Amino acid sequence: MRTWKKILTLAITASLIVPGLALAKSNWPDKLVFGVIPVESGASITDRFEPLVAHMQKELGMPIEFKTSTDYAGVITGMQFKHVDFAYFGPKSYCEASRRANAQAVVLEVGADGTKGYHGMIITKKGSGLKTMADIKGKVWAFTDPNSTSGTLVPTVFFNKELKIVPDEHFSKVIYSGSHAASILAVKNGKVDAASTNDLDMARGNGKNWNEAKDFNVLWTSKLIPGSPMAVRGDLPTDLKEAIKQAFLNFKDPAGLEKLKISGFTDVADSTYDPIRELIAAKKKLAKK
Repeated sequence: MRTWKKILTLAITASLIVPGLALAKSNWPDKLVFGVIPVESGASITDRFEPLVAHMQKELGMPIEFKTSTDYAGVITGMQFKHVDFAYFGPKSYCEASRRANAQAVVLEVGADGTKGYHGMIITKKGSGLKTMADIKGKVWAFTDPNSTSGTLVPTVFFNKELKIVPDEHFSKVIYSGSHAASILAVKNGKVDAASTNDLDMARGNGKNWNEAKDFNVLWTSKLIPGSPMAVRGDLPTDLKEAIKQAFLNFKDPAGLEKLKISGFTDVADSTYDPIRELIAAKKKLAKK
């Protein structure tokens, strides 16, 4: 008798809980939009993220629309105006999205070697004779995107604080390539003399679009930069934000991770990016001088 009473109590409790869960999930949108900053060409980036998108759809039980933009600002603005629900940002673009679009970091990517970050690089073409920072004075230089961390923010602060140079004065020409892949290929093909990028994006195209050891000189490597985050729009339902986070943490597909050149995702706090905010502030101070 007591057993049946216990079962009945559990059944009543479950009947109260399940409608609550259903009600919570009913607040979820019919689909989600996943935005990704343009680290490479549209076709390549779609192929690279395809296994992750398929996994997220299965985990969340809803369609996911994958969107890229021609620049980093497009993804930030997309989230700001609620056209993007969650996104892959670089550290600097995340800080901007946090400020402008109430973005909240939920996970960060972990490198293939287990490192929770990556390094900025300055590269030149192998055989160009440009082997030191002194060699590239008066040459053509490529940043990536104004909102790129390793492609613009980190090298700009390095130039100003460590080398005491102003890029527009130091180089014969300064351009913005738009993506890390574009910068790396521009150096390889001799379109620019030197460029800033990072070791993660270098690894993503290595052996396919270029050969790091054969094609490039590495003139400088930065200190560790916090790994790029996946961030959700702050006004999404709390349980949906948690579900998105858990779905990223559950992504274990070896082939999919190999495509992204990472070993997985891990928890992250917004404060992880405070050092990047300090660099942003430092760059603004330098611009006023």
